[in-house]
Amino acid sequence: MRINLPVSLHEYIMPAEQMLVSTTDTKGRITYCNPAFIAASGYLREELLGQAHNLVRHPDMPEEAFRDLWDTVTRGKPWTGLVKNRRKNGDFYWVMANVTPLVEDDVVQGYLSVRTPPARDQVAAAEALYATMRAEKEAGTLVHRLAGGMLRPTTVLGRVREFFRFGLGGQIVAGSVLAPVAVLLTAGSLTGTLGLNLPTLVELFTALAIGLPVGIWLRAIATRPLNDLLLFANRMAAGDLSARIQTNRSDVVGQFYRALNQLNVNLRSIVGDTRTEAVAITSASNEIAAGNHDLSARTEAQAAALEQTASTMEQLTSVVRTNTESARSASSLADEAANVSQTSGVRVQEMTTVMQAISASSAKIAEIIRVIEGISFQTNILALNAAVEAARAGEQGRGFAVVASEVRALAQRTAEAAKEVRGLIEDSTAKINAGNKTAQQAHSSIEQTVDVVHKVAAMLGDFTATFEEQLESISQVNEAVAQMDGGTQQNAAMVEQMAAAASSLHGQARVLSDTVGVFRLSANDSFVQRDAIELRREMKALTLSAA
Repeated sequence: MRINLPVSLHEYIMPAEQMLVSTTDTKGRITYCNPAFIAASGYLREELLGQAHNLVRHPDMPEEAFRDLWDTVTRGKPWTGLVKNRRKNGDFYWVMANVTPLVEDDVVQGYLSVRTPPARDQVAAAEALYATMRAEKEAGTLVHRLAGGMLRPTTVLGRVREFFRFGLGGQIVAGSVLAPVAVLLTAGSLTGTLGLNLPTLVELFTALAIGLPVGIWLRAIATRPLNDLLLFANRMAAGDLSARIQTNRSDVVGQFYRALNQLNVNLRSIVGDTRTEAVAITSASNEIAAGNHDLSARTEAQAAALEQTASTMEQLTSVVRTNTESARSASSLADEAANVSQTSGVRVQEMTTVMQAISASSAKIAEIIRVIEGISFQTNILALNAAVEAARAGEQGRGFAVVASEVRALAQRTAEAAKEVRGLIEDSTAKINAGNKTAQQAHSSIEQTVDVVHKVAAMLGDFTATFEEQLESISQVNEAVAQMDGGTQQNAAMVEQMAAAASSLHGQARVLSDTVGVFRLSANDSFVQRDAIELRREMKALTLSAA
């Protein structure tokens, strides 16, 4: 016997009106379990399907209970009893278990177990009984024994009491046998012929010989329809709604036949409609899940494209902002260059004016030099005249001749100096004129440069305005992209919610389909169960993929 440990003293109380449903194959491996069973066990669905049902067995349960369970259901009969189960965390819970064989063509295909919350007095009685049975097993003295979920005595006295506890068939046979005996005894007592004589004994044995077969015949007549009804009810309890039962009786038994038949029809109608709707819901949920998957993929692609677009727009915004700043800086520099050019033009104009003044002064100096040259020429003539007069005077004029010679030499040097100065002045004048011409050309070039710089500044201003407009437009596009991205993210979240809802709907539809799948609606239906080993492998793969 499997012993599941550890265990705790904490009891899990099942909610009222809750039913735990599961099916197993003939080896007791779980092939289906409803959400209530999953919640009560504490395991995941993937941890239950394909596993042996004794996974939830509590060590407090006596072996006798499970021996009786398997002896009963393997014979094709239903079993009912109190069971204490263990949860995954070691807690326990009590259930009233109803196990019904799933029979097809007189062959047991599996077992259906439906568990309901028991009454507390039933739990207390079961705890006491199971504790006693465990103690008996340890002591090696079996006093209490179960059969069909019912307690059966093992002592001689208890078996005798049970033997005389007649059922319906026994009561009919006993009544058929004892009735004529009672009549004979009453008649003999009234006639005074009662006694242990041969005629009386013959009459008694004759009454017994007639009453016993009559009783057996009456029992067969009375119990045959009840057995048919029991078989029909057991098939319905096992989920086989394909059976039909017919009768022409109009008595209470016939009414019972028709009531069960109507119940079967009602259940078949409900289960048939539910199965049809479950198939439709499963198909619709599959289509919704597929659509959500496609929508999710497209939304993710759109979100990625928007994210890339937003990144590109941010880069473009940065580039345009940089260009705008550069254009502003260039425009400012162009304005500064225009100012500098204008200042340079003013300075060149001033230099031209100064050079023109220098040229005028040089002209005046040239005039003065010409005067000096004239004076030098006149002085030289005077010196020559003085030298001639001194020569005529002889000795008296020798001193005057010396002075005249010095004056002449001075006049010649003055003429030479004036000539040199005039040459320098002419050269300076030529250079000043050339410089003046160059300055005028420079002034003209600077004015052209100023015009060009102004045009460049105007163009840069236009560029700056254009960049600012582009920046504003890009900012608006960025805002629109951000809003679209936010909407796409919300759509993605909604798609995930829809996918989760569709998955939940698909799971519920699957549970509903599995639930109604335990019913047979016609002779063509069969109790189709998944192979437990294949199911266990599938659940293990799901668990690994989820991890």
